Amino acid sequence: MTEKLRIGVLGAGRWARMAHVPGWKRDPRCELVAVADTEGDLARDMARDFDIPFHSNDWQAVVAREDIDVIDVVTPSHTHFELAWAALEAGKHVLCEKPVAYDFRQTRAAADLARSKGLKTKLGFTFRYSPGVLYAKSMIDEGFCGRPFIFNGYEQNSQWLDPNVPMRQGVPDEDQSVIATRSLEGYGAPVIDIGHWWVGADYSRVVGTMKNFIPERMVRATGKMMRLNIDDGDIYIHEYTNGAIGSIQTSFVTIGNYPGIEARLYGEKGAIICRLVEEFGVAETIKVATPDSVEFKELEIPQRFYPTGGHPRETWYTLFYANLICDFLDEIIAGGERNQGNFDDGAWVQEAINAVELSFHERRWVDLPLAPR
Repeated sequence: MTEKLRIGVLGAGRWARMAHVPGWKRDPRCELVAVADTEGDLARDMARDFDIPFHSNDWQAVVAREDIDVIDVVTPSHTHFELAWAALEAGKHVLCEKPVAYDFRQTRAAADLARSKGLKTKLGFTFRYSPGVLYAKSMIDEGFCGRPFIFNGYEQNSQWLDPNVPMRQGVPDEDQSVIATRSLEGYGAPVIDIGHWWVGADYSRVVGTMKNFIPERMVRATGKMMRLNIDDGDIYIHEYTNGAIGSIQTSFVTIGNYPGIEARLYGEKGAIICRLVEEFGVAETIKVATPDSVEFKELEIPQRFYPTGGHPRETWYTLFYANLICDFLDEIIAGGERNQGNFDDGAWVQEAINAVELSFHERRWVDLPLAPR
């Protein structure tokens, strides 16, 4: 390929600045040509700071451009489906932050639309692309763990342990008599995805609980304290179709550095613990054990799993996202069937989340797959 892929970004907020745009800028096979945000000043500032030729407060002005190959959706969650769908309809490859939609059926419909048009999709499953997780997956594929027995996924996060810290996930006009899903969806999705990928099987059933530990919180949208009935902590257990079992725990109120993801796989031949926590200047650690050497030993992650210029002391949000962008560009440029971490994977993760929600509200085990409406 001689021509660069041309990228349009929808959303010019903090995460676009911290991860998405630096990832695109890092890869010489693409160029950023447009950015849009409903807050025009944010789009203007991003265009200036990252040398992007065109900016607008109208996302349709970017999606409609015929010279754009890829649309990157980095907007508030409730807008993802509309924007991703419009981009696919316009014939663009799409990278979208999670979730594509709150109902897995909509995400599946978007995956089907992309497939019908021969387009690639990618979810913002940042942690699937950490060097440690990629290294662990290569070891699993080579048989290090053998038959999988148990997967445990954790997400520690003390960002909102203090109720005075403004929370963007708060919706002021939401019915506060019913607990709303926030932690499980926003912070559970990445570790649910890793478990699905590592174990290599779907869920057969789930049972879980959701809890609101801190009822009064500051809401970013209003700048006021209010009752906010959200799952700031949740746990569920699950069974896989291949016989393995697992558990997932996510939270806004567990002490520890963000993002705080830890994934553990225990198999008949070996065990892997991948801790994606930025601690003491290192972005992640990976440890392994075997039946004849049961003390977990830390491994050095081979350089081949890092993006160009990447190293263990680079901050996680640029380190991991650079790998995600690189992988998406690889898939688009190569063509063919390969497309990991796509909207189909996103639909599966969202279906798991929807099943846990149903399990909690109906106080029972829920079988998967869920019945279509």
